[in-house]
Amino acid sequence: MELDALQKEIRRSCPARVWSQGVRLAREDAVSGESASADEVVLRVRAPGRAVAPTVVLYPVDLEWECDCPNSEDTCAHVCAAVIALVQARKQGHELPGADNAGSKVRYRFLRSEGSLALTRVIVASDGREHPIAHTLVATMDDPPGGAPISPEQSDLNVDRLLGARAAGRIPSDRLENLLIALAGHGEIFLDDEPVTVTEEVLVPHAVLDDSPSGVRFTLTADPRVDEVVAPGVARCGRELCRLGELELCGTRLERLPAVRELGRRELADFFERELPALEARIPVERRTSRAPKVDRSARPDMVIDVSYDGHSLAVLPLLFYVDERGQRIARVDGERLVAVGAKDLLPARDQAAEKRLRHRLRDELNLVPGQRVVFEGRDAAGFQQRLRAWGGTLEGDVARERFWDVAPLEPRLSVRGELVDIYFAAPGAGAEAGHAEGRAGAAEVLHAWRRGDGLVALTGGGWAPVPAVWLEAHGQLVADLLAARTPDGRVPAFAQPDLAQLCDQLDHPRPPGLDRLTPLFEGFSGLPEVVLPTDLDATLRPYQHIGVRWLSFLDSAGLGAILADDMGLGKTLQTLCVLTGRTLIVSPTSVIHNWASEIARFRPRLRVLLYHGSRRGLDSLEHSDVVLTTYALLRLDLDALAAIRWDAVVLDEAQAIKNPHSQVARAAYRLEAGFRVALSGTPVENRLEELWSLMHFANRGLLGGRKDFQERYAEPVARGDAGATARLRARIGPFLLRRRKRDVAPELPPRTEAVLYCELEERERAQYDAVRAAARQDVLDRLAQGGNVLAALEALLRLRQAACHTGLLPSVDAESSSKVALLVDALRLVADEDGKALVFSQWTGLLDLIEPHLRTAEIDFVRLDGSTRDRAGVVATFQREAGPPVMLISLKAGGTGLNLTAADHVFLCDPWWNPAAEDQAADRAHRIGQDRPVMVYRLVAKDTVEERILELQQRKRALADTALGEAERAAALTRDDLMALLA
Repeated sequence: MELDALQKEIRRSCPARVWSQGVRLAREDAVSGESASADEVVLRVRAPGRAVAPTVVLYPVDLEWECDCPNSEDTCAHVCAAVIALVQARKQGHELPGADNAGSKVRYRFLRSEGSLALTRVIVASDGREHPIAHTLVATMDDPPGGAPISPEQSDLNVDRLLGARAAGRIPSDRLENLLIALAGHGEIFLDDEPVTVTEEVLVPHAVLDDSPSGVRFTLTADPRVDEVVAPGVARCGRELCRLGELELCGTRLERLPAVRELGRRELADFFERELPALEARIPVERRTSRAPKVDRSARPDMVIDVSYDGHSLAVLPLLFYVDERGQRIARVDGERLVAVGAKDLLPARDQAAEKRLRHRLRDELNLVPGQRVVFEGRDAAGFQQRLRAWGGTLEGDVARERFWDVAPLEPRLSVRGELVDIYFAAPGAGAEAGHAEGRAGAAEVLHAWRRGDGLVALTGGGWAPVPAVWLEAHGQLVADLLAARTPDGRVPAFAQPDLAQLCDQLDHPRPPGLDRLTPLFEGFSGLPEVVLPTDLDATLRPYQHIGVRWLSFLDSAGLGAILADDMGLGKTLQTLCVLTGRTLIVSPTSVIHNWASEIARFRPRLRVLLYHGSRRGLDSLEHSDVVLTTYALLRLDLDALAAIRWDAVVLDEAQAIKNPHSQVARAAYRLEAGFRVALSGTPVENRLEELWSLMHFANRGLLGGRKDFQERYAEPVARGDAGATARLRARIGPFLLRRRKRDVAPELPPRTEAVLYCELEERERAQYDAVRAAARQDVLDRLAQGGNVLAALEALLRLRQAACHTGLLPSVDAESSSKVALLVDALRLVADEDGKALVFSQWTGLLDLIEPHLRTAEIDFVRLDGSTRDRAGVVATFQREAGPPVMLISLKAGGTGLNLTAADHVFLCDPWWNPAAEDQAADRAHRIGQDRPVMVYRLVAKDTVEERILELQQRKRALADTALGEAERAAALTRDDLMALLA
């Protein structure tokens, strides 16, 4: 009767179409019974298009029903089919319908395997036979074993997705937990042939708190229901498989249990306040102890700042305490922990809101954090001390000691004891020499505070005093120069003695004897003494060369070094040879070492020369030699042997070779021992002022201070256009760097004219150039984005520059000629027709290779000089002859130094470079003493290419060199913006 009533209620509650669908499913034997009781009946209904048969539960007594399908209707076709089939089955005397139509089921067999679990899935047919699942369940359903359909549960499909193509085998630990979650409640699971169920419950360890002699004992044990651990994180409890939780406490195999921890009385406050509540939220905890701390609910938080002085430092440590009604401290807040500091069995009730307010006030008013010690120096310390006075909270420690000296600014003092010089600053009224313990500051510390803009400086005995800013504005740079030059043992080098004399005058201190002997250097060389020229000198000196020789001789006699930076062709070699006495080492590029030997034989024939070069080089005949000639490469390789000799003089020719102070050759040059050091270079500054520092560090170590000091006091301010720094740098190096220009000292030289020859790229060349330009720009952007420096990114422009000259220089591009080469050949034809001679320079020997065939076609005779040329002298002599060829092709590297090519009256620079010094050196091969015709210098530039922008950059590079050498008012360094402008 109840079942009939249920059927009528279901029929009444659903639309006719839904009831019709249910009738059809029932007729198709789609319904199979799962279980039945007096109160409920569970049935499965196979539905078209559904891998999992929906489950229908009927409640005949209550006239209720439910289905787990996603149908939005209250009464679905599955419910209709289920009740129809159940009524028919009962009329036929069966408890449940479709026992023979129930599809095959999925069964899971777990086996213990190497400390974990292995799984096999099988299909169980209606006759009880098992068929292994070879691949995936979904694939097996398409071709079921025995032909009987498979009736999977949703959990079976979830497991299938989880395992993927893994049909059987050991289950990885990272999948085992999710597998058990999916199988919870499944009815077909076996463990080693024993039926088991997987529960959703997660077992966690249990904890007990007991009294112990030292305080409280905390014991952590496993859940008592656990019989064994069958896999990491999985336990067997009777016939159930359960997952283990809180593995960080118990371990994946409960290997950390039992765990016992003894809690001392000092730990109880933090444990019961912070740790225990967190544990109780995770695991069951049984409290048996009688020693749980008492809670003082009247306690309040209080911020205490501990103040201490250590010399000139002020240290503060804020701490957050809880205090009781009497102000006694109960506990300290350490991060999130509570540490008992009073009665061990008393715990304050945390007031998180009040703690937060105190932390915020400490942050807002003093910028401090509880528990973090902060140390203040100088002005910061004094300023913070004033802020502490306004702090309304609790202070303790050295609060009563005020270490800020509210006195007049410090006064400069000078102590000279023989060759030892000490500069310091003392409080007014302190002793004339050392001052008292708490009234003195070192000059370096005072200068450092002044440069940072600090108003105070730390005193050696502790505390602070005002910086004498007014005095330092007038004389601080003088003190800085003297400190930078002073040796570590306190001695002042000869080049810094004028600084010492000036400081003595400023401080009314008597000058030490001998400080005036360098006066001629600082008065425009007007008082330089005359010199006696070597008796074996076979040359007539020009007036400016006489001055150079007197200057070099004066520096030699004073124990000082020199940088002779005259223009190319003004006779730096001859002037240097005039002052050589004693044993001299001359280091030069390999290309000019034999030129030095020739010049010595020509001008100083009595000097005995040892050529330290080649595979058989040696110093056996050193005692019988006046001059040793070697190269930069051998200086680096044979440094130990050359540095072991105390030379009377060391000369570096083309000294820009040591412009990088980090290079091995520069460090090797610094190690050479000599009484007189000379650096010869027409280009002492090419790219940045650090190059000048390197040359001066060789000639007069300490004159410009250390590299960092030089960058801060000179290089960076000069780059910003600081006129004061520029003037100071010029004045500093002026006595020790002599630079004359041809236009000033050799008026007899014919004029030199410079011009630019522009060419238009052909259509083919323009297309290839634009393609290379786009790729180069992206390459540069990528390099800069990855942190590359500017010089590294410049390398990416190589192909772009080559494309502007000749596309045949590009990889995999075949091109016989270019617009620039055609322009060059036309110009050279005119030079030859007018009986002139021309030098053709390029950085790339590949471009010279491409020019040669066109010269032959035009029947223009030529010679060539590059790094592979063995008989350099022969090639030069051939060109210099009046009847010699009208053209010389020269690589910029091979021909940039050491050549006299005055037969040429035209110079062609094929590929402009952003460092103009290299081009100037090339042009100076022709425009030098001995030239009697005007010289034309042409730069070949392709229009609308990177070469036009390089010309603009050259002007800025010249400004950098001119700034250091006193011929310009400002300088510009190469920046990333400059680099990107080249690609615009």
